[in-house]
Amino acid sequence: MTSFEMVAMAYVGINGVTLCLYAWDKRAAKRPGAERVRERTLHLWALAGGFGGALLGQAWLRHKTRHASFAVIAVLALAAHAAGWAWWAMG
Repeated sequence: MTSFEMVAMAYVGINGVTLCLYAWDKRAAKRPGAERVRERTLHLWALAGGFGGALLGQAWLRHKTRHASFAVIAVLALAAHAAGWAWWAMG
């Protein structure tokens, strides 16, 4: 397996976990007394590379759409990862 394939699989996994966390929190939000996912946890997963799962969770599940910070952090995480990979590729 190449390094590229391993990195791609890691991104797929991180985004899958992030989307599942959004789905879990959306479901918990509809149930009184259910344990929610901390907002900090959702942000950290987006910053770790799960920005696609975060953006998909916001759009597809219509979750956390009233909190601008979630969209901003997901887009900033995407930009930071893209910039990091561009810097690495140029080096």
